[in-house]
Amino acid sequence: MSFVIDASIVAGLAFGEAPNPKIALAIDQLAVTDAMAPVLFFFEVRNALVVNERRGRATPEGSAAFLRRLTGLPITLAPLPDDEQLMALARERKLTVYDAAYLELARREGLPLATLDRALEKAAVAEGVALFGA
Repeated sequence: MSFVIDASIVAGLAFGEAPNPKIALAIDQLAVTDAMAPVLFFFEVRNALVVNERRGRATPEGSAAFLRRLTGLPITLAPLPDDEQLMALARERKLTVYDAAYLELARREGLPLATLDRALEKAAVAEGVALFGA
């Protein structure tokens, strides 16, 4: 596994955000290696699709096509983290438990973290976790 990918990277790809080198680098890297994500990644991506359908930025057909494309990417969902470590990390770094799950996984696996979330990037640096593409 070469890096931990968070839902912000995938959501940026799904909705054609302005060209972002972090998104492009992560997607290019997935052509040659695997990534990991916590189990909640599955739900976060799907939630982003439904929310954007409601906002008129996506259609059910477009969401289905994107999910088919996503299924083809080499992203492995990791086992659940240790509760105490996850909660401590969220508290100490003032993150949501959702964001702490990505950081905990990157720290546990010794992998860089690919994210567009500034608070998560800041927490990763504070924890000594490398940022993907930095």
